[in-house]
Amino acid sequence: MLCFHSKYMKINKYNSLVFALLFGFGLSGQAQSKQWTLEECVRYALDNNITIKLSELDVKNAAIDKKGALGSFLPSVNGNASHSWNIGLNVNPVTNIATTQTTQYSSLGVNAGVDLYKGLQNQNIYRRTKLSIIASQYQLLKMQEDISLNVASAFLQILSNKEDLKVKKEQLAIDEKRYTRSEEMVNAGTIPRGDLFDLKATVATDKQNITVSENNLLISKLSLAQLLQLKEFADFDVIDDTNAKDENNIMAQNPVDIYNKAKEIRTELKLAQTNLEIAEKNVAIAKGAYQPTLRGFYGFSTSASYSDRLIGTDGAGNPLYSSPDPVFTQFSDNKGHNFGFQLNVPIFNGFSVKNNVERNKVSLEKSKIDLEQKSLDLQRNVYTAFTDAKGALNTYESSTVTLEARQQAYNYAKEKYDVGLMNSFDFTQAQTLLTNAQSDVIRTKYDYMFKIKILEFYFGIPIIPIITK
Repeated sequence: MLCFHSKYMKINKYNSLVFALLFGFGLSGQAQSKQWTLEECVRYALDNNITIKLSELDVKNAAIDKKGALGSFLPSVNGNASHSWNIGLNVNPVTNIATTQTTQYSSLGVNAGVDLYKGLQNQNIYRRTKLSIIASQYQLLKMQEDISLNVASAFLQILSNKEDLKVKKEQLAIDEKRYTRSEEMVNAGTIPRGDLFDLKATVATDKQNITVSENNLLISKLSLAQLLQLKEFADFDVIDDTNAKDENNIMAQNPVDIYNKAKEIRTELKLAQTNLEIAEKNVAIAKGAYQPTLRGFYGFSTSASYSDRLIGTDGAGNPLYSSPDPVFTQFSDNKGHNFGFQLNVPIFNGFSVKNNVERNKVSLEKSKIDLEQKSLDLQRNVYTAFTDAKGALNTYESSTVTLEARQQAYNYAKEKYDVGLMNSFDFTQAQTLLTNAQSDVIRTKYDYMFKIKILEFYFGIPIIPIITK
């Protein structure tokens, strides 16, 4: 999905009216920047991410390798043609007579050969290429899954920063109102002027916090835009269409059940299993070099000479020549065929075959260990994800309760401050605790949402369905 991002022109305020009249409503549809949903971001990343495109090319290369392996079962046919000039004493390749003259000679030929037996290497190579295609597809799928999670993480980070900025702006608005009210109270002699200085510093701190939050939001937007490979991201923004609910009820699942489901569907295990099967084929291919090879061959050749033929001498001993036969007649008369079989039996090759077999056996053992390690990693990751999600939920619920208590404490402090029963320092402390509680709720909320996404990921619930090409 493509998104249009308008680039606003900087115009002088005195020309703004002219600008509006010229363009009228033509730009009204572009004035609002598009807000991306999580699903749109993930889909766009899957369609445009450079790493995924490279992985798709690996799939195409694997398909080409399969065609090459299939071609090894077919005969190889090659044609050849040559034309030469021979000057001086030479043997005419057609008449096989040595003469001192300039001759021209043409030859045509076709050679064909086919492997009849090669230790089953061609068959095993072909089977390996089919496995390589599957492995490259699994690698592509894993890349797509990883990109999806990265996009989800970056997306939720933007939402977290947007909420944090919203809280900071609301706090600034509250403090500015308090500052205005405090000025009136100072003028009325209700509170000391020192409290006004504290509020002025608080407002300045609020503005500084807003600047930091705005920078964090901008950086998070840039991170997601770059992950999506967007060329223009000045107006890039996302829409909050998510919530902190466990819609798929994943937390009701048992971690053992999640792990068993993950073993059946997780791409990294399928990829490791396919790599193990490829390693087994590599061992079989290497062992095939121990066996004899039998190859059939056939050749056809013909030739023609363009020089006069020596047919004898006259009475004075001078050579007599006759004109050559027509070229096509010579090609017809000089045809030749050869065919047969070629058997090669390996006897001693400097241990190269043996070493190659042993090397592939080592790779096979490494693939077995890698599969076992991937299974252990998956089990650990599933249990860790479940524990993290459960802990994040508890933390989120606790921070929500804390926020409610801090809000009540702040309201009570505000009442006391408004009637002069609390000084500015203590009230600011209550306000700071409330702000920290609000930030904790935002942080724990999106942390919990991302932990749920990871757990759903292991249970086979993708952010969006991934369609393999």
